[in-house]
Amino acid sequence: MTKDTGERFVSYQELQRHNTKDSCWLLIHGKVYDLTSFLSEHPGGQRIILNQAGGEATAAFDQVHSEDVIERTLPPDVCVGVIDKKTMKGVAAPTVATPDELFEQAEKILPLSQIINLYDFELLARKSLARPAWNYYSSGSDDELGLRENLDVYSRVWLIPRILVDVSQIEFRTTILGFPSAAPFYMTATALGRLGHPEGEISLTRAAGAEGIIHMLPTLSSCSLDEMTGARVEGQTQFFQLYVNRDRDVTRRIIKQAEQRGCKALFITVDAPALGHREKDMRTKFVDEPPTEMKGKAVKRDQGAARAIGSFIDPGLSWKDLAWFRSVTSLPLVLKGVQCAADAVLAARHGVAGIVLSNHGGRQLETARSGLEILPDVVAALDAYYATEKQPSGPRLEVFVDGGVRRATDIVKALALGAKAIGIGRPFLYANHGYGQRGVEKAIQILKDELQSVMMLLGAPDIKAIVRDMVDASSLKMHVGPPVINSLAQRAYEPLPLPELSKL
Repeated sequence: MTKDTGERFVSYQELQRHNTKDSCWLLIHGKVYDLTSFLSEHPGGQRIILNQAGGEATAAFDQVHSEDVIERTLPPDVCVGVIDKKTMKGVAAPTVATPDELFEQAEKILPLSQIINLYDFELLARKSLARPAWNYYSSGSDDELGLRENLDVYSRVWLIPRILVDVSQIEFRTTILGFPSAAPFYMTATALGRLGHPEGEISLTRAAGAEGIIHMLPTLSSCSLDEMTGARVEGQTQFFQLYVNRDRDVTRRIIKQAEQRGCKALFITVDAPALGHREKDMRTKFVDEPPTEMKGKAVKRDQGAARAIGSFIDPGLSWKDLAWFRSVTSLPLVLKGVQCAADAVLAARHGVAGIVLSNHGGRQLETARSGLEILPDVVAALDAYYATEKQPSGPRLEVFVDGGVRRATDIVKALALGAKAIGIGRPFLYANHGYGQRGVEKAIQILKDELQSVMMLLGAPDIKAIVRDMVDASSLKMHVGPPVINSLAQRAYEPLPLPELSKL
């Protein structure tokens, strides 16, 4: 027994004996856990745990989970005790590349100083990310038509610049839900940051703070909420993205934690009653999990990381639940994943603070339209609603768009069509992978520099000057491909893999 806490000491040799599905112990952050009874419930399948059974599992655990997830989700008795470090002499500690080592590796492939656009980060990530991480980050649903459409749609909108406008001073600072932002875009929530970089969401938060933009913290983060909120700089604004748990007590606790730790708004994901059919991600599981995993039992082993982490999401979420959210928090509510004008008007009637027009990065319902495409219809419907509604339930909601943004011209097009701000996700993950905080800051700076130039050439000295007449969106709804080919996007995109065929 330990002298101070009463916890039991466990020798490394005892840990090693518990390495089967009938008795499965793991060493995680110096503590020994008995996860035998949890094997059949683990959303990622048994094999991912059994691969680490009887040994040190910290490195594998940290890539997917925040450090406090076991304490938050499993009963206390799964902790057998603490490892007796004296019995681990000669046992090699798990090795994970440090941020500096990753940076040096990335610099050899593509020096950060030579990166000039967001596609460069994506190409680097495609080359150097571990295959499971790349498959999870880059995948879309089914044939990935929606994934590619999110980028293509911006090529169907053309800019109409004005001349002889004084653009000697450009100002693109703005507010998002009343909170200041150095630019009209924010860092949207993306899951599993440590799959790509050991600092995960911490370096994303720090970069956002350094550059003065808002970071939306994800429910499915690799870092704990305390780590992410603890990384912010003075005055930095953070929002929180919520996947609603089937267990509302868990959901209430998560919301309260986010509120107590200073998050300023709650973005409720509403487009994921189930997670999408992401084949690029799913094929990873065929490699990792042999067909003998659970002999004699029917089990789906081919669902990939997305399904694994999303199995707790409540498919029963409905409009009536908004009253419940208001009963447990005073944070502004934003619905993330609105996909038609009718639902935008319903959101306005329910008095939410904002909506995000999004098809979830092309990762949910295949061929669901992009946020940009539905934006004009949504703005028109909201204009009509606020013009005719005698007693609106609150101030006019703010409209945000995410998905597919890679250039400042994309940002300006969305602003001109009525968006208040634009959410960007994957590009910052790719920048974080090789270069950490420095890479994410560089990505934000690239967008700011592009935005400065685009607004000057457009004849728009500030955000208010970017108006509907500055875009030709007549081809927006033509689903026949872009009028021009985006060669950078095509080169960065990795086509879906075919299954491996056995040799005769």
